[in-house]
Amino acid sequence: MAFDEMIDADSTPRSPYKTYNDWYSRQDRSHLIQKSRDAENIFRKTGITFAVYGHADSAEKLIPFDIIPRIISAKEWRKLALGIEQRVLALNAFLDDIYHKQEIIRAGRIPRELIERNEAFLPEMIGFKPPGGVYTHIVGTDIVRTGEDQFYVLEDNARTPSGVSYMLENRETMMQMFPELFHENKVRRVEDYPYQLRQSLSSLAPPGCKGKPRVAVLTPGIHNSAYYEHSFLADMMGVELVEGSDLRVMDGKVKMRTTRGYEAIDVLYRRVDDDFLDPLTFRPDSALGVPGIMDVYRAGNITIANAPGTGISDDKAIYSYMPEIVEFYTGRKPLLENVPTWRCSEPDSLKYVLDNLADLVVKEVHGSGGYGMLVGPTASKKERALFADKLRSRPSNYIAQPTLSLSTVPIMVKNGIAPRHVDLRPYVLVSDKVKIIPGGLTRVALKQGSLVVNSSQGGGTKDTWVLED
Repeated sequence: MAFDEMIDADSTPRSPYKTYNDWYSRQDRSHLIQKSRDAENIFRKTGITFAVYGHADSAEKLIPFDIIPRIISAKEWRKLALGIEQRVLALNAFLDDIYHKQEIIRAGRIPRELIERNEAFLPEMIGFKPPGGVYTHIVGTDIVRTGEDQFYVLEDNARTPSGVSYMLENRETMMQMFPELFHENKVRRVEDYPYQLRQSLSSLAPPGCKGKPRVAVLTPGIHNSAYYEHSFLADMMGVELVEGSDLRVMDGKVKMRTTRGYEAIDVLYRRVDDDFLDPLTFRPDSALGVPGIMDVYRAGNITIANAPGTGISDDKAIYSYMPEIVEFYTGRKPLLENVPTWRCSEPDSLKYVLDNLADLVVKEVHGSGGYGMLVGPTASKKERALFADKLRSRPSNYIAQPTLSLSTVPIMVKNGIAPRHVDLRPYVLVSDKVKIIPGGLTRVALKQGSLVVNSSQGGGTKDTWVLED
């Protein structure tokens, strides 16, 4: 039986939900249904969409939004925030180490080949320290819950974490429709995220920057699935949204084309993957990046956020070593645990996974978005057999985890409310300090019994309320 975050075993509301539940019990059902339609119309008019690659109708989809908030107490949030900060600091230390002294490898805590043969490891970053020593400027840490005080990190997103625009639009929509609830429930703010993001990025401008740093957001363009978010964040921060064709390297700087000629950029929040960032260094066929930008970066004349090469910390095989990584760099056990993980590259683990496919979730080490995975309990015998062949042919490409009983929160359905499984992606900003936004993106599996919350796989989102004491 999944842990219900709103209702206790004796059918009474849990503490964080008491005020909201009192309000909900007084509401007319038809009024809430209309509010739900209103929210959908707001999203449609605002253009809050995403694209799903590989689908015939992949142009644009409206992300489903549920009007019942996910509520987290101040005490629960403190536990999460401490664990997330510890983990993010350890990730940054790990990245600095593997591109410099590689002490964790020499200590035998992580296999050398897992780093050096990893496609996300960039030899071009060896020996280079980014401005401020920060690799992971923006992090999205995916959290799942299984009980009253049981939280686990499902994965780390330190390359180009997405979804923060949905967090902000969800909040704005809820405040527009239910303004009275925010005062009654003492909900902490997330609305200043764009300001916090710009401040954090600006604080890490390269040493030679004079005056107010010029920040820009680099997008692959309108056909990217997250283009809405790129343009949204640039607009909210009050900075330029640029494509590779708008930029060129001149006089040892990366400069942007403007009506006044080319002007230097100090900090580039890039939403372009490493491979496409610089055709002179990585993929020569890339038309998305800026030829020569890596030379400017290594010369210390621009800050790139997140730093090239951070994607290795998103690797799910690396994830399986995170308890060791956290302890190695912080000297303490992790405050937030990993989900137990089997590395299929290890023969004994592979045998266990093949023998227990019906009970496990198997993921590609470089996969994301819910693609390339097998959810054993809901897969057919044929699907499991085909996946077993993939495992045998490329075992190092996969990890496996138990099928967790994710916590549930209620969503609006035709006949009232019903529990659905959720996860949480809090957003973290790193500069000379770590700033964790009090909330994050709650993703919800809208199908009854489903554990897959990704919007690309039919999931939706909710506003996340973190309460004050």
